[in-house]
Amino acid sequence: MRRVRPGAASRGSAERALTSVAAGTAYESESHQPHAADAGESRDAEPTETPRLWHVTLSVSGKEAPLDEVRRGLEQLAHDHPFLLTSRYAPDHAEIRYWEEARDLHDAAAVALRLWGEHRQSAQLPPWEIVGLEVIGRDTYHQRIAEGYGPLPATPVGVHPF
Repeated sequence: MRRVRPGAASRGSAERALTSVAAGTAYESESHQPHAADAGESRDAEPTETPRLWHVTLSVSGKEAPLDEVRRGLEQLAHDHPFLLTSRYAPDHAEIRYWEEARDLHDAAAVALRLWGEHRQSAQLPPWEIVGLEVIGRDTYHQRIAEGYGPLPATPVGVHPF
C-alpha cells in the first residue's frame, strides 16, 4: 500500500507534491465562508481555502561573481517572473523581494525555497545558496511599514546594487 499526504496528487514519478493542511474554522472569517445557497452545500461543509498574499524576502550568498553577470541573471529572472518586485545585489550576495499568492505560509515558503535553484540554469544565476528567508502576511508587512519597522517598500522596483 502506498501512503500519500492528504490532497497530494499522484504524478506517477518520484516528484513529491507540496500540500498544506487546513488551519481550521478558527482561522476562517465569515467573509471567506461560502454561502450555503451559492455553493449548494450545507454550512457544515469544509470551507474553501482562498489564496492570500505573502511578502517574501529571499537572501542568497556564495563565491564572488562578476557584478554584470549577477545583474544580468537577476534581470533575466525578473523578466521570466514579473512578480519580482526588486532585487539588490553585490558580488557575493543578493536579496530578492516579491509578493507570492499562496494558501498559507508553508506553501509560500516552499515556492520561495525552490525559486533560486529552479531558475539558476535558465537565468544563468550564480551557484549561490539560500542563506535567509522571510515570509510575512500582507497585514503584517503593512503594519511594520506603518510603525517604521522592517524594510521600506520596494522602491524603486527593479534590479539595483546594494
